Amino acid sequence: MLRDTQGLDVTTDSPLTIAAINRYTDQALAYGKDAVAIFKGIEADPECAIANAHAAAFYLCHECAESRFKAVPYLEAAKKYVGKATEREQLFVAAIVAWAEGEIERSIAYSEEITDKYPRDIIAVQLGQYHYFYQGNKEALLQIAEKVLPANRENHYLHGMIAFGLEQCHRLGEAEAVGRMALKMNRNDPWAQHAVAHVMEMQGRLEEGIAWMESHADTWENCNTMLYTHNWWHIALYYLEKEDIQKVLEIYDIHLWGRAWKESPKDQVGVISLLLRLELRKVNVGNRWQELVPYLKRRIHEHSLPFNDLHYIYALARAGEADLLNEMLLSMQAYANAANRFIKRTWSEVAIPTAWGIVAHAQGNWEKATLELGSTLSCLHTLGGSHAQRDLFEQVYLDAWLQRSENLSALRLLEKRVAAHRYVPSIELMYNQQKVIQLPARKAAQVAATVSPPSNLKTEEKQRITIDSDQATHWTDELSSHSQGLALAKTYARIVAMGGYIGV
Repeated sequence: MLRDTQGLDVTTDSPLTIAAINRYTDQALAYGKDAVAIFKGIEADPECAIANAHAAAFYLCHECAESRFKAVPYLEAAKKYVGKATEREQLFVAAIVAWAEGEIERSIAYSEEITDKYPRDIIAVQLGQYHYFYQGNKEALLQIAEKVLPANRENHYLHGMIAFGLEQCHRLGEAEAVGRMALKMNRNDPWAQHAVAHVMEMQGRLEEGIAWMESHADTWENCNTMLYTHNWWHIALYYLEKEDIQKVLEIYDIHLWGRAWKESPKDQVGVISLLLRLELRKVNVGNRWQELVPYLKRRIHEHSLPFNDLHYIYALARAGEADLLNEMLLSMQAYANAANRFIKRTWSEVAIPTAWGIVAHAQGNWEKATLELGSTLSCLHTLGGSHAQRDLFEQVYLDAWLQRSENLSALRLLEKRVAAHRYVPSIELMYNQQKVIQLPARKAAQVAATVSPPSNLKTEEKQRITIDSDQATHWTDELSSHSQGLALAKTYARIVAMGGYIGV
């Protein structure tokens, strides 16, 4: 029996195995390149149950069939040797086995028990956060990290994990403060950097966000491709908000697809998400959709995560791969029908209708897109992903309303997005000389359009109000200078341009 750097007992007599577990722990928490160090530990002590469980987790987190297959011998070894392990190790092995079997609630329960009894086990915290993230359970994601803080105040990785949880719970000021504190402890913590980036994005602090992330980009050379590409993805989002399309495409080609592990589902999701965001801004992305197809064929029947599947099917639709698209839609439906009780509702009632909605959008069927997406929008969080990632589906929904020229629905959704400091379509400013609508001189989070219908209009007639060309409009300095306020002004202009009226 030896002890690791977390102060936890490990059932092994091999110093090489302990050294490998220590290296793996650091690299897993840092999203580093060298998490493969765990395999050296297994070579030194093949009967170390928790080392085998870590190796299985290393493969399972790739969320693809090939890696699940590679996890099997390590799962079998962990189960074979777990009888002589400590209670903590037995619980951890059980958590990984449950994950492999698709029993995510059971895996979470084991993670919670570990962190209750052994609060120094930060890997167990990370495992719990991983599952809560893909369940969209932001409160639990934060709680599992906060509860072990008294035992780990010196651990910068834990502070970064708490910072991300705080941001997901919309506690932005606290999230930034905790993230910055983590980085004072260790500048090279990419997850803490990432948490602060989320805050700046939510607050529309574009220039500051770019400076923040680019000043830390040198540290990402030590990251695995998932977090390397994901952190650059966040930089790309900042430039996208600034409408610097050339810079976004450059980041895509050099730092996203150019540096991706192209077989990785998580890397694939990142590039698909960015291409879709570009197309929502009417950017021609060339043959980039088609470049993804050879790698997406392997994903058609996997269904590891519904969040991922929604990205794959959109990419197949935009690449013009009708046969592959139909094959995947049928496979998703079959999987949903046969899913276990823990995930069946999410797949059947949320993922499948959303899939039809985004495919409809990709194919230009705006009415179907709004109907299907409208039925699931309020529960998309159950599919997992961060606010920034899931926001893409709402952008698609808004674009479909705009394409349908349904001004009232678009305007209502638009104003909700402004209130939440989220992206609104950035379109060429039309009617910039024409006075079309009044915008109060308030901060963007408080902006609301006020259009008063003529007093002689009966209630049942108050569906669309024509805006006279002489009606007052004030593009205030405050609004125009705000990163999202300008996009708001442009979108109002487009709504007016589409029909010369705004619904009220």
